[in-house]
Amino acid sequence: MDAIDKKIIRALQADGKMTVADLADRVGLSQSPCARRVRNLERDRIIKGYTAVVDQTKVGLPISAFASIKLERQREEDLDRFAEAVARWPEVVDCYLMTGQRDYLMRIVARDLEAYERFLKQKLTRLDGVASIETSFALGQVKRSEVLPLE
Repeated sequence: MDAIDKKIIRALQADGKMTVADLADRVGLSQSPCARRVRNLERDRIIKGYTAVVDQTKVGLPISAFASIKLERQREEDLDRFAEAVARWPEVVDCYLMTGQRDYLMRIVARDLEAYERFLKQKLTRLDGVASIETSFALGQVKRSEVLPLE
């Protein structure tokens, strides 16, 4: 990636709906080379996709629960089984394999506390190999960003 690729990425992170013409103007290229660079960034999976940022409260999912998960064992097959299950659960919007005392940290969105409780009882606690779960609830969001600080 060179400086122009980074300019393209910064511009698209600010406005993913920008036309190629506007993007080309912003980064100082003509449209054809700009479009080619975008295609290359997409092909190389540097740009992994485009999405709308949705206000979770306005779509009826005001609860963000952060669950720390400890597995009984950290064998590869146990980690893989957990990851495969989590990938199927739409309530889990973020999940990270962690260092430290817990194995995973995930963010779950829910309509209300009852919906989170159903998720916990019907999905998470039924998964083989889960030793413990600790949940914290967000009181408010201070910052959320998908924009990477490219220099």
